[in-house]
Amino acid sequence: MEHTTINIKLKVWKQANTQSKGYFESYDVPGISTEMSFLEMFDVLNERLIAEGKEPIAFDHDCREGICGMCSMYINGKPHGPWEGTTTCQLHMRAFKDGDIIVVEPWRAAAFPVIKDLMVDRGAFDRIIQAGGYISVNTGNAVDGNALPIEKEKADNAFAAAACIGCGACVAACKNSSAMLFVSAKVSHLALLPQGAPERKQRVMNMIAQMDKEGFGACTNTGACEAACPKEISITNIARLNAEYLSASLTTA
Repeated sequence: MEHTTINIKLKVWKQANTQSKGYFESYDVPGISTEMSFLEMFDVLNERLIAEGKEPIAFDHDCREGICGMCSMYINGKPHGPWEGTTTCQLHMRAFKDGDIIVVEPWRAAAFPVIKDLMVDRGAFDRIIQAGGYISVNTGNAVDGNALPIEKEKADNAFAAAACIGCGACVAACKNSSAMLFVSAKVSHLALLPQGAPERKQRVMNMIAQMDKEGFGACTNTGACEAACPKEISITNIARLNAEYLSASLTTA
C-alpha cells in the first residue's frame, strides 16, 4: 500500500517548569507518513532536534495503546485531538492535511500544574483515588464469578464506568476544570457492585472532599467532559455521584 507523506508545522507549548513562563515554539516537520501516530510524529521531530543539538519536546507517554491515559495533549483546541473516542497515542497523522498548522498544548488546569512542556502533574487524580477509590474489606479467597449475582444492567454500567483511564481530558475540556466525570466514574464503578457496598457512603464523602481540596471546579452541566472523553464515559455517572453524595450526607453521622 502506498503511504502518503505530508508536511506540517507545529506550534508547541514550551515551559521549563511549573514556575517558568511558557511560550509557543514553531517547528517545521516535513515528510511525515500519514500512517504514523501523533506520538510517532513527535518521536521523529525529537530525534531530529537531538541530532541538531537542540532540546527535545517533553511529553508523557507509556502504553501507546489507548490504555494508560498519560498521552494527554490539547491538539488544535481539543483534548486528544479531532477524533472522537480516541487518545492522543491512537490519533494518526491521516487526521491532518498537507500544510496544516497544528497547535499542541498541555492540559490547562490549576490542579494539573505543568511539569515541563506538554507534561502535567496529574497526581491530584491519584490522591482522589487514595481517598476512597478502592475496596479495603477482606474479601477472602477468589470465588466463582457467578457466586454474587449482579443485575446485567448494573454490571454493564459498572464495567462502562471502570473504563475510565484517568487521562484528565474531562478536566481539560471543562471551563471550570471540574473533575466530576472522573470522580463519578470511579464512584459509580464500585457503587454499582455488591463488593463496594460496605464502604459506599464513606467512599463518596472522602473522594468528593479530596476533589474539592485539590482545587477542581464545579460541574458546568454542559457535557463537554463526555464529548472529550476518549473512553466515552457517560455523564449519567455524574447524576449517580450526586445521588450517592446526597444519600451519604443525609445518613452519615
